[in-house]
Amino acid sequence: MRIILFLLRKEFLQVFRNKSMLPLIFMVPIIQLIILVNAATFEMKSIRIFIIDNDMSSSSRSLISKISGSPFYKIVNTGFSYKQAMDEMHKGKTDAILNIPPDFEKKLFKENTGKIQLVINAINGTSAGLISAYTNTIINDFNRKIIIDASQNIAVNASLIKSLNINYSFWYNPELNYKTFMVPGVLVLLVTLIGFVLSSMNVVREKEIGTIEQINVTPIKKYQFIIGKLFPIWIIGLFELAFGLAIGKLLFNIPMVGSLPLLFFVASLYLIVVLGMGMFVSTLVETQQQAMLISFFLLMIFILMSGLFTSIESMPDWAQYIVKANPIAYFIKIIRLILLKGAGIMEIKKDIIILVLFGISMMSFAIIRYRKTS
Repeated sequence: MRIILFLLRKEFLQVFRNKSMLPLIFMVPIIQLIILVNAATFEMKSIRIFIIDNDMSSSSRSLISKISGSPFYKIVNTGFSYKQAMDEMHKGKTDAILNIPPDFEKKLFKENTGKIQLVINAINGTSAGLISAYTNTIINDFNRKIIIDASQNIAVNASLIKSLNINYSFWYNPELNYKTFMVPGVLVLLVTLIGFVLSSMNVVREKEIGTIEQINVTPIKKYQFIIGKLFPIWIIGLFELAFGLAIGKLLFNIPMVGSLPLLFFVASLYLIVVLGMGMFVSTLVETQQQAMLISFFLLMIFILMSGLFTSIESMPDWAQYIVKANPIAYFIKIIRLILLKGAGIMEIKKDIIILVLFGISMMSFAIIRYRKTS
């Protein structure tokens, strides 16, 4: 135990004496948290739309007023020429075109059918799908109002129509705030980056500066060396999580419905997995540059297939099988369940068991791979 304490003291002194490392550990994650949470969003808050109103009727104006009154839309131009609107879309100045034909109101009330055209720039398929969903919601609301008004005019059970009200209840994220969903995931990303990168470069740094040979000829046991190397990073990772949660609460007001001790318990297990992976990488390479490249390669795959930015259920079947071997995906799921839903240990026990198995496996690989010769 005395030897481990000396090793821990050495590692902490190395961290705090390295002036270039301190900003990387403490400042960069916070800056990333603030930027990523605000930038990584699928919400469409400024849809640029071109309106073509060739009907100029009260109905067309009512539909346009509904669109202009929405906080998600910005009418960039209006006109009567479809060619002009398409030119604007080709130039990238508009995201959607709403084309109202000349006989829109006439057909709507005399033939009980009216057609309008919605053209969407679908280069970005995700944005196009959201624009279509938002616009269709407005059009359906407009159509519903016309039906109610028409029913009242012809006295067809208008009281029944008035009584049909739909009340929505959004559980776990009642304000539908995308930041509430993103902050927990970004916190996992930051903890993973710190733990994986630092642990993958730790042993390699000893190799580069030549101190690994001195350590190898000492009576220090293999397990003592590994604990001394990884425990400080484990502490730093938990500190990063606590600091990130505080920033998330202060800046984004994220809910913390569940148990924080349970969250930190799971985070402790998850960091063992990440540190084991990083340690394993460090035993495979000889330079810090090689460690960074391998870490970047692995982290890109794990992060993009973790469910942070895209839903796992939307991935192909083969990709969903690969995700089952991705520890980041499990921790993102757990942290969202605890913070947003208030899940207890019984609801996440299966995922915890999987993390424990990951941790045992990765640490075993790292210990077996590291060869101490004396």
